Amino acid sequence: MTHFPPPAEELRLLDLELRQLDARRAQLLHRRAWLVTALQAAAPRSAPAPLAPPRPEASAPRVQNVLLVLGGVLLTVAAMAFTLVSWGHMGIAGRALVLGAVTVAVLAAPLPLLKRGLRSTAESVAGLGLVLTALDAYALHEVGLADVDATGYLAAASAVLAALWTAYGLLPRTSELHLPLPAALLAAQLPLTLWAVAADASMLGITAAVLVTAGFDAGVALRVPAGSVRITAVIGAYGMGAWGVWAAGWLSWTATGPSAAARAAALLLLAAGIAVSAAWQEAAAKQALGLSVAAGLLTVAALGGTARPVLPEAWTVPVYLVCGIALLAAIRADRLPQALRDGLTRASAAVQGLALLWTLPLVAIALAGPVAWVDQVWSGAPGDVRQAMAADAPWPPHSETVPVVLATVAAVLLLAARDTAWRTRALTGVLALAWATALVLPAVLEVPYAVGLAALAITTAGALAAAAWIRPSEQPATAQEPSAASTQEPTTAGEPAAVTATPIGVPTPRATAMVLALLTSLPLAFLSLTSEAATLTVLAALTALFAAGSWKAHLAPVTAPAGLAYAAGLACAAGAAAGWQAQYVALLVLVVPVAAALLAARLGDARAAVPVEVTGAIAALLAVALAAAPADLPMLALVLALCGVITAGTAVRPERRSVAYASAALFVLATWVRLTAWDVGTPEAYTLPVTVPALLVGALHRRRDPQTSSWTAYGPGLAATLVPSLLAAWGDPHWTRPLLLGLAALAVTLLGARHHLQAPLLLGGAVLALDALHELAPYIAQVTDALPRWVPPALAGLLLLAIGATYEQRLRDARKMREFLGSMH
Repeated sequence: MTHFPPPAEELRLLDLELRQLDARRAQLLHRRAWLVTALQAAAPRSAPAPLAPPRPEASAPRVQNVLLVLGGVLLTVAAMAFTLVSWGHMGIAGRALVLGAVTVAVLAAPLPLLKRGLRSTAESVAGLGLVLTALDAYALHEVGLADVDATGYLAAASAVLAALWTAYGLLPRTSELHLPLPAALLAAQLPLTLWAVAADASMLGITAAVLVTAGFDAGVALRVPAGSVRITAVIGAYGMGAWGVWAAGWLSWTATGPSAAARAAALLLLAAGIAVSAAWQEAAAKQALGLSVAAGLLTVAALGGTARPVLPEAWTVPVYLVCGIALLAAIRADRLPQALRDGLTRASAAVQGLALLWTLPLVAIALAGPVAWVDQVWSGAPGDVRQAMAADAPWPPHSETVPVVLATVAAVLLLAARDTAWRTRALTGVLALAWATALVLPAVLEVPYAVGLAALAITTAGALAAAAWIRPSEQPATAQEPSAASTQEPTTAGEPAAVTATPIGVPTPRATAMVLALLTSLPLAFLSLTSEAATLTVLAALTALFAAGSWKAHLAPVTAPAGLAYAAGLACAAGAAAGWQAQYVALLVLVVPVAAALLAARLGDARAAVPVEVTGAIAALLAVALAAAPADLPMLALVLALCGVITAGTAVRPERRSVAYASAALFVLATWVRLTAWDVGTPEAYTLPVTVPALLVGALHRRRDPQTSSWTAYGPGLAATLVPSLLAAWGDPHWTRPLLLGLAALAVTLLGARHHLQAPLLLGGAVLALDALHELAPYIAQVTDALPRWVPPALAGLLLLAIGATYEQRLRDARKMREFLGSMH
């Protein structure tokens, strides 16, 4: 047995090997670069290589083929011109003698050419001869058989030409030619169809002729070896077969009586027989799967089309579905090849899939239709559940049998669940189909509105119970355990362990049931909006149901957020039913974030705690929006403060320390809203509640980490008050605010200088200077107006001279100041 080390030890060994490989690769690359440089330096300069002769753009065989094809085309055009234009200038005998002699001569010419080894030339001449025989047939009709029906004559001529060209291609000497036999097969596509048209046959007869021709092509393709003849036969078989199948299917679908449907079914069965015969042959092994699928679908179309005219239109899809399921009985026949059985299985699956597609519109209406009640809340319950589900959407016609289709496919999948390899997929499909049946059945039966709500509630509870009590499905093999083909399911007492394997990416029955429970609860909640009592009852039931499901640890990441969401909706509905205003309903909604915070702390598992906390945050935002809607600022401040208390309680948990920032922001917002409600216009009242906590946090941060920059610790807090106060002081005509701001800035500057901190020193000094400039600005303006205009330039010049005279000293002083500031934190 192979020994696998522990994951940590294996990871350490892999990292060590990778480091050694990287080091060795770097050494080799360095050595290679040195060798390349040395070789380039030692290599003598070589003369430029002579220019290569121009390469011919066309090979000799290609030129030969082009010339031969072009010559054959020109001769064909000349022969057609002779036949169509110059024919009338000669007598009957002369015409026959010339055209017949030319045709015989051209058909005989390939013999000596083949003897000399000129195969390409012989093919071109043989092609010209075949065209001449077709012109002979045309000339014969124009001269002696002009009164004969053109369609019938064309059918006979194509049959004769096909026979002549076949005989010509099978002669001992001309059998080496590749053109006559494919040409004969092309001509053979026309006789039956044209005879049917000439005989004024119905669409049924023409379709039969087309299908017989397709069968003939299939037989040729299966009998001849690979080559041009087989390729032509395959193209003819698929082309004529597609045409015939389309026509037969159209006849079956438009049949108005059993007799017409039976005749169309016979054509479809003929096409199916051709496909089965071709798939049975060993030569068609590559196409056997596709042909058997086509045969199965054609059989279903034939049998279903026979029964369709005598049944109500609503039973059309179920009839085809039953025929498709009946194909599965043929799989058990041991005489059928494996490819044919696989094809019939896929054909049956395709029929069932198409039947399920037919049910999707009704399922979509059952899911999305109740959303329309959002615009008609508490407007009154409708008469039945169908009217409630399709409030704004048209009901699909002939959909009474949708539950029958869903239940039938579910039964087939349940039988397929006996196969271990398909067990998980089949059980998942059965759950989904059973849920869809239960979802649409009340609307199809047009049960009363209350009964429909009860049915949806039972469906939701059933799906959630299935998710809670279904045993955990098998897990896919992980990358760390490549040799594990299966895992063992946990068992209860007295039950044997079951070992199965689930492919990666396949949804498990448990997860499917949980998703279906959520999906069912949504239309149930929207349908309950028709009346006040139904809304309160349904939302309370859903809240209790999903809260109960949260006791299962594997369901909590989904059911707990869902229960909280429905609890928020219940709070809104209860407040509206009590006649409360929106801002008071917000207080009731805040119960949901409180419950979310407590539940997240109790769960502990991040997979469940994070969705619960996100749902609580969304409920808190809903409460804030409700409080802000009527512009009641005191109530909005209260809601924000309560949200801050909730987030502060969440921040007590060690893994949620970062939530403290959100708590501080909420408290600050609550303070600002409260101040606005009191008509407080002083900016310091808004900024100081931010500055003081920010400075305290910064001081604690620097105490824990002395290397923290003062800009990080104190910059935001100081700027939050100093900058708004400075802007307010510049527009304040009184002296009180500038004086207080100047004193505060001076204190901050002195503290920064005392403790060698950059942020307080520079921020305080800048604010102090700008505040002083604001106070001295009137006097500076008066002095500027009193001085002559030549004084400012003169003063500037003197200043520049003084600076220039002491430039070196000033640079030394500036360097010292920079070093002093750099030594600060």
